[in-house]
Amino acid sequence: MEPQEYFQQDIVFVLLCGGVIMLSVVAAFYLLLRRSNAIASGVTPPLRLRQWAAAFMLFAAVSHVTWIIYIYYPSTLGYTLAYTLDILLFFPTVAGILLSMLQDRKRPVWQVAVALVPVIVLSALSIIRGDDAFLFWQAIYVIVLYASFMVYMFFAVRRYGKWLRDNYADLENKEVWQSFLILAVFLLFFILYSSTNEQNIVVAYLLQIDCIIIVTLLLWRTETLQQLSESITEEEEEPAQEEQKVSVPKAIPVDIESLLKKHCENKHLYLQYNLSLSQLALAIGTNHSYLSRYFSQQGLTYNAYINGLRIRHFISLYQKALAEGRTFTAQQLSSESGYHSYSTFSAAFKQYTGKTVTAFHLQNLQK
Repeated sequence: MEPQEYFQQDIVFVLLCGGVIMLSVVAAFYLLLRRSNAIASGVTPPLRLRQWAAAFMLFAAVSHVTWIIYIYYPSTLGYTLAYTLDILLFFPTVAGILLSMLQDRKRPVWQVAVALVPVIVLSALSIIRGDDAFLFWQAIYVIVLYASFMVYMFFAVRRYGKWLRDNYADLENKEVWQSFLILAVFLLFFILYSSTNEQNIVVAYLLQIDCIIIVTLLLWRTETLQQLSESITEEEEEPAQEEQKVSVPKAIPVDIESLLKKHCENKHLYLQYNLSLSQLALAIGTNHSYLSRYFSQQGLTYNAYINGLRIRHFISLYQKALAEGRTFTAQQLSSESGYHSYSTFSAAFKQYTGKTVTAFHLQNLQK
């Protein structure tokens, strides 16, 4: 029995493909049409990310329909066109999804589209010569291209993480290291996809399961990433880079330390959740650049500064409650210290004190 005939008679596989199509279409229209967030009600996802994720899901649905047609009407030309079209549609959308997660500045996707020109050339050669060997080299090229993109994303995510710590006190629903999980799953998707040249039944089933994982993971990641209002434009970034090359420190107002003491520390402004660097600069009467340069010269990030104040505030509340013999919980005191998430507080506490909250509590009880 030919592989296509097996697929035609495998009702379970056909139903699974239909389920993937329905899941992809429903998820895509949910992201495009629903403005509220059903997964994380307090989070407003970036619109650009929702659009790219929806595009990927719609392409996944169209791809499945295309391959179902190929199963019932197989041809070498049909296989080559469907395979190449998938690469040309999926790779830019995946790149668009991952790049739109980085909100420090807008990163274009057109370079990725240009990098796919050899895919079109190899596909054309395969059609002209009727030789599937070109599809093998096409797959190798895309895997190398994908690996290069992973290396780029590694450094971009590291840079983005530094930008977040330089501009935000609270990183909940802002960090994007999970993007590497999406990269890994999609790489598995493509490797499985590329290995279906011989229509392997087991691989075909694994491919459907992998597609379900990708759609689910994308839906979760899109809905749990917070839209950020601050960004670095290309015009702002270039002078900053030139300033680093010259390495001449610009003077900053000498009163920033006293302004922070007066308006942030004494008034407990640091307890305000999601307080950004720009908001703090406005509150103390200076600008974003001066305040950012001040923290840089102090050898700490804005995030570390705010968390240090919050942890010291927590310790003060803790010691006062302990001295007065009041009943309290660490969760309660962490909330009063500006933290919405206890896990975020625990990580910040250990980073600042070198101890876990439990170890700190036991140590104070023994005194």
